[in-house]
Amino acid sequence: MTIRILDSAKRDLINGFHFYEKQHQGLGGYFLDSIYSDIDSLIIYSGIHPIKFDTYYCMLSKRFPFAIYYKIEEDDLLIDAILDCRQNPDVTEKRLGSNPQ
Repeated sequence: MTIRILDSAKRDLINGFHFYEKQHQGLGGYFLDSIYSDIDSLIIYSGIHPIKFDTYYCMLSKRFPFAIYYKIEEDDLLIDAILDCRQNPDVTEKRLGSNPQ
């Protein structure tokens, strides 16, 4: 299985990095390391997470209040969004409901 982080999720990672780096120097790097560790675990655990918005599996990060939204298409795991769970759920639903990828 190949894990592909789509551009939309890469932007989410960059935004999260900047947010945490402003909180404390080095925390942004720790955020990225933690999220990438969560993503790596999908090699083993993909497909066991609850389905949200009728299409996406949703895995919660272990160390940060973020959710990783992904799809499985044949031998590819597509990560479409990595979103802060503290944001308005309507914004999350609008984004994931309107994104064809």
